[in-house]
Amino acid sequence: MEQKAGAQIGKKAFIQSIVILFVLMMLAGVLTLIIPAGKYTRLEVDGREVIDPASFQFTPKPEYPIWRWLVAPIEVLGSSNGLTVIVIIVVLFFAGGAFAVLDKTGTIRAFIGSIVKKFRARKYLLLYLVSLAFMFLGATLGTFEEIVLLVPVMIALSYTLGWDALVGLGMSILATNMGFSAAISNPYTLGVAQQLAGLPLFSGAWLRALVFIVIYFIFTAFLVSYARKIDQDPTQSLVHGEDSAEREKYKRMEDNSLTEIDPKQNRAISFFGMFLLFIFAVMLAGPFVPAISDYALPIVGILFLIGGLGAGFLSGAGGKTIWRGLVEGISGLAPSVPLILMAASIRYIIDSGGITDTILYYAAEPFQNLGAFPAALVIYFLALSIEFFIASGSAKAFLMIPILMPLADLIGVTRQTAVLAYVFGDGFSNLAYPTNPVLLICLGLTVVSYPKWLRWTAKLWLWTFLVTVAFLGLAVAINFGPF
Repeated sequence: MEQKAGAQIGKKAFIQSIVILFVLMMLAGVLTLIIPAGKYTRLEVDGREVIDPASFQFTPKPEYPIWRWLVAPIEVLGSSNGLTVIVIIVVLFFAGGAFAVLDKTGTIRAFIGSIVKKFRARKYLLLYLVSLAFMFLGATLGTFEEIVLLVPVMIALSYTLGWDALVGLGMSILATNMGFSAAISNPYTLGVAQQLAGLPLFSGAWLRALVFIVIYFIFTAFLVSYARKIDQDPTQSLVHGEDSAEREKYKRMEDNSLTEIDPKQNRAISFFGMFLLFIFAVMLAGPFVPAISDYALPIVGILFLIGGLGAGFLSGAGGKTIWRGLVEGISGLAPSVPLILMAASIRYIIDSGGITDTILYYAAEPFQNLGAFPAALVIYFLALSIEFFIASGSAKAFLMIPILMPLADLIGVTRQTAVLAYVFGDGFSNLAYPTNPVLLICLGLTVVSYPKWLRWTAKLWLWTFLVTVAFLGLAVAINFGPF
């Protein structure tokens, strides 16, 4: 059976997320029955709404019947946040569809092949560059699930260079995850979270770029150290002996299967590269140009779609293949729509029951006693914990950000720092937990078991955790903003 293009949400992961979000919706509904209603006064400061921390008072409980808990995912579309939800869903479809077209037409494979052809004789330089390319895709375009289909290509490359499946996984999906977590302009987590937090889109990129550089050096030091061990002694591979069949298969594989490129694909790569430059220009200009800032996310989505479709036609693939890739990419992301709506409805239920400000009032005092840095760590750990149950970064953002941002305002943590803590917590745990479908799919393509994967990556997770905690401390110390 032919593998569908683009990101495909597995049935098990979808059902698991639906069940968890439904339980959280019902829990939110129950809270509206038992927690008294209350209200803070909102003030407008520098063009944005903030809470007056001394203004809380209890209010009469609004009429909110139980049956409305069940229709909240639909009602949320008509709420004040409804347009934001719709825009984000459409942009996700545009980006996912475009990437699926690039995948279906072979343009992504051709792009990797061109890199391999150029650097085949300098394999460690190639390892650095490929890792950087995948990290950069994750950090800037939010690429993650889409890389699953490229994992077999990178494993083949790893074996042809004398390494093993772990190095192949490392320089593809693990590198992408490192970049996805050290997000410079990741639209799926950072973009959604900043939009919900009312921050200028992709603002604060200078600190996140510094995070990216530090994480890149830590990650490549980890990966190159392991690859050199295998070069010196192949028995040092954690899967030595288990992958003998794979080694034989790739030893017989002809090099041109990775490096042979249709000239038409070069035009397709150049065309999409031009649109990537446009996308990066919008992302960079967004925080500084108010006219662009409000529309940056939909502009990025449209540019992504046009670039992907145009590259598909230039690749020489037939229109049928291109439209099929587009449909597969959009349909693969379709299950994310109910997840996003259900996640957004949890805050909507709490708001409709009049208890949002009461929860903030009761939560603010212990957080204030903690101080800003411990409070930022709490947000980090909260995101790490919820990631175990809900893998979707966008759905988690809709669940957490609307509740965390007013809390951050009350306890003196800047919204930008709270978003940074959320992005760290959402990202770095993606390939650590056995509940993440992307990890399970990638391991299923190899002889690597989950315990061996955890054993291999444990030191990397420890170092990234320590570094990200240090960066959160820096963010708190400098009042990382603009607010």
